Order: sequence, then structure tokens, then C-alpha cells
Amino acid sequence: MTDTAVEPLAVAPVFGAYAYAYPHKTAYRRLAPPVPLAEVWRDEPVDSLALYVHVPFCEWRCGFCNLFTQARPRPEVVQAYVDALGRQAAVVRRALPERARFTRLAIGGGTPTYLDADGLARLFDLTDGFGAGGLPTSVEVSPESTTAEKVALLRARGATRVSIGVQTFDEAEARAVSRPQRTADVEAALDRLRGAGFPVLNVDLIYGLPGQTPASLVASIERALAWRPEEVYLYPLYVRPLTGLELGQRQWDDERLALQRLARELLAARGYTATSMRMFRAPHAPTESGPEYCCQADGMVGLGAGARSYTRSLHWSTAWAVSQGEVKAIIDEFVARDDAAHGVASYGFRLDQDEQRRRWALQSLLQRDGLDLAAWRARFQGEPLEQLPQLRELLELGWAVHERKGSAAPGSSVVTPRPKATESRRDPGGGAEPPGDGLVLTEAGLERSDAIGPWLTSPRVKGLMGGFELA
Repeated sequence: MTDTAVEPLAVAPVFGAYAYAYPHKTAYRRLAPPVPLAEVWRDEPVDSLALYVHVPFCEWRCGFCNLFTQARPRPEVVQAYVDALGRQAAVVRRALPERARFTRLAIGGGTPTYLDADGLARLFDLTDGFGAGGLPTSVEVSPESTTAEKVALLRARGATRVSIGVQTFDEAEARAVSRPQRTADVEAALDRLRGAGFPVLNVDLIYGLPGQTPASLVASIERALAWRPEEVYLYPLYVRPLTGLELGQRQWDDERLALQRLARELLAARGYTATSMRMFRAPHAPTESGPEYCCQADGMVGLGAGARSYTRSLHWSTAWAVSQGEVKAIIDEFVARDDAAHGVASYGFRLDQDEQRRRWALQSLLQRDGLDLAAWRARFQGEPLEQLPQLRELLELGWAVHERKGSAAPGSSVVTPRPKATESRRDPGGGAEPPGDGLVLTEAGLERSDAIGPWLTSPRVKGLMGGFELA
């Protein structure tokens, strides 16, 4: 294959876009004809699936948020949505082969704890129908909705990881992004979560907020570390269309990069290991357990409006939007669906071999372990630098190196230090065997993950994303 010309990576914006999945839902289109779910899953490997449940509701819509969520819906809307989730779950269970097995469960949003305790219990009841009881389970929470009753329920129902969106401990910074949270409420929520004994507590923070200084960012990180979280996620602030910050857009790559480096140095000094540009894992974090799951190779079953499902060659979801009016309309359509509508994939994206290779490369490289060459060869019967020659530019820039894998167990906090750009080893070229069995980003490459993700996006996907009418 040959690559279509792309902009040189060296001149790409450092903060292009957060590539958390590939392709983005703005590349999805109507599938004609819709595909029955039983047909979708019939010939797929289903012995290691992930289950995701989406709750598209929040207390408020933060100024930076472009997630699929509705702020402050009426109680009857929430009730109808949970009812619809139950109907969808029953249809999807019937469509899956009997051999299907799940290895991970995540409940996200939005804010799952926006539901009352009864609603949360119903979510766990429907996931139990997929055999998800006892699996590693992650749930997203917010400071405002983390009541003692809900925390106790999450712990009793087997949640092993809770992730709380704090963003900042500075009330003025929170107000600047339309997030009227009180620091006292944040700290009380953290006390409840830590006291409940969840094996993994994650705290989300943002850098680049209006009015934020290096000192205030450090102060927020230090306050978060007081609860000894097993994980810390650090997100750069993005200004996106149809969000509350859109009119205040400005260029701030240098500022955000400086803040990112400051935060990384602070967390490293406290013993945290960067497993990606965003995620930092504490030395006291438990070793990951449970059945093995690989997002590059294994499928996902998504339940709810806005939830993504995928196999190797097909990704699908409901329609996607950002504005409150359009999000509400999509949720209303989801609630009104009958069993026949829940039983087909009608909106999504088909991945040919090139798109599958790009997805594999992107979701591997942006993690600390990098791209496993043996796994690539087994999956695609070829060499990554030949099948996706665009990757050579990473080596030429010193933003990636060939590295031989260490002997540390998966999930261990014992890791080989990430090479600096000056320590990179150039690809030998000429078809020679690469000096290692992995391709990993250097420190310089890792901090540019949000440039590398968009750069690896195919021209086809970029064209569909550019033609998506954002609403």
C-alpha cells in the first residue's frame, strides 16, 4: 500500500486532538442496509469482550465539554432512559453467540452517579445479565453526586475503580469553565471514596485552564495526591466548537506544553509512572488482575445512547452530537426504539485493512508499552514500517525508537525508563531486522501524542470528519 501525502509531523500542532478512539464518531454515517447484531457477532472472536454502559446525564455542562451528555434532565427522562437500557440489553444478549465472554466492565458518561441509588442498582442488574459480576469494573463519578449511599452501593456491587472528575481544586478556575463546584464538596467526595476502600481511585485534572498558573496547577496536583490516588489523569484543556469556551479560543500550545512537563516532573518525583500522555500510575497501585483484554484486538459491546460498540471491522453507535438540543433528540430517539431497532447496527463505520492497521498503530503507540511488532505481524502478516510507512517519520524525528521489551509482568509498576529523543536508535532501513520487538514513543513523542493521533488518521476518515455537520 502507499500512503496519501500528509502534513509533516514536525510542523503539526502539539495539541491537535485527543485521539481516545479510532475513528472518531464524526466519521460515522448511516449503514445501508442496517446490519443485524447476530450477523455482526457471528464470526467474531468473542471470548474476551468489554462491556460499556453510557449514562448521558450530568449536573451541568462544563464549558470545555463536548461529550455526549445532557445537563439536568427531568426525572421522568432519566427513568425512561434506564428502562430503554434494560430493553436494549435484553436484545443485545440474545444477539451475542453463546460462547461470548466478558472480561471488563465500565460505566461512564456523562455522570453515572447522576442516577439515584435505585437507578444505579438497575444498571448493575442489567450488566449481571452479561456475566459481568465480579469483573474489573470502572465507574465515573462527580463530586456533587458522590453521596455516601451511592458510594456504598458501588462498593457493594463490585466496582474496583472509581474515577472522579475534579479538574481543579481552585474554585475560580472551575468557575471560568462554567463549573460551579465547591472545593469543600470535592474534598468530602474524595474522603468518601477513599474511605470506602476501592482498589483504584483515579483523579482527573486539567491543565491550561483560564487563569491557571504553574503554581496553581502544582497546588491542585499536590492536593489530589493527599488522597494517595492509584491513578491521576491529566488532560490539556481544549477549546471545541459548540462548547462554552468556543468564543474564547486562543493559541496556547507553548503554555500547555510547559504545564504538561511541569506536571509530569512533579508526578514522577512522587513515584508515579506515565503510562500514556494522560495517565499516571502510582507505585502502590495494585497489579492489574482479571481476564486479559486487548483493546486493539478484542471487541466492545456498548449499551446506551452515545455508546460505541466495535468488532475488528465494524464500529457502530447511535447518532452523535454536541449541542443540548441535538443530544436530547438522540436520547429521545433511543428511548423510543423498539426491539427491532435495538437489534441492528444502523450508524457506524466499516474499517478496511488500512483503517484496521491505523487503529492498531494509534491505540498501541499512544500507550507506554508501544507497538508490539510480533502482535502486528500475527494480526496483519507484515511489517508495520512497510504496511504503514508513515511510521518511519517518528523514528526520523527521534519521537519513537525500537525497544526490546522488559521482563516486568503486565501491569507492574517496574518499567524501563522511556528513552529521551537524544537516545533514539534510528531504524536500520534496507529491510534489516529492527533492533527490538517493540516500537515505543520517546519522551518527546509521548508529550506530542495529541499531534501523533491526528497525524495517523487516514485521509478518508479526515474527509468524513470534515464533512460532518456538527450540531
